[in-house]
Amino acid sequence: MSSKQNKTRIVIADDHPVFRFGLRQIIEAEPGFEVVGEADQGETARDLIQKIRPAIAILDVAMPILDGLALARVLQKEEIPVKIILVTMYREEKLFKKALEAGVKGYVLKDSAASDIISCIKAVAAGQNYTSPELTTYLVSRVRQVDAVREPRSGVETLTATELRILASLAEYKTSKEIAQELFISPRTVETHRNNICQKLGIHGSHALMKFALAQKSFPTS
Repeated sequence: MSSKQNKTRIVIADDHPVFRFGLRQIIEAEPGFEVVGEADQGETARDLIQKIRPAIAILDVAMPILDGLALARVLQKEEIPVKIILVTMYREEKLFKKALEAGVKGYVLKDSAASDIISCIKAVAAGQNYTSPELTTYLVSRVRQVDAVREPRSGVETLTATELRILASLAEYKTSKEIAQELFISPRTVETHRNNICQKLGIHGSHALMKFALAQKSFPTS
């Protein structure tokens, strides 16, 4: 009796009965865990959680009537003392951020739920956050890709005032000769500045520099 009371009580909400069954089998094979309720849609899950007050609720993101993320927000707003684990097929960064904002403690991909769910429950039960390693790898890769795209633009900060003016003039389709006349310098000096800009921004070729200049909205000139 006492050992049962000490078990971590869990509710599973997912509209796919086969997935619920599989998850329940995995969870209840682990000592210390007990599935105390199941639901196949969000409203039912909400009523169940409010009634039996489990320690952890495992919610599918894509449930009918009330989806898992919306339910997490409702539970957060109502201050129901339950720790939420979301299971999802989606790897979207925006969804992950929204889940964190809704107070979700665990985020598990359905593809890897069989191998990740126990580790997730243990972490969440201990007051920690958990994300499927596969998703973590994906998000880190996404951040690196974004940084790589932004890197040339951030290099604009290293340009001198003259280099910035030349870059702005290039965006107006002005030739080196026209830029030289504007700045009262020789066309050769303009070319030297253009080469310096390319080196600082890691850009190769005059056409690439022109594309970069046109892609920027504006340049600080002071």
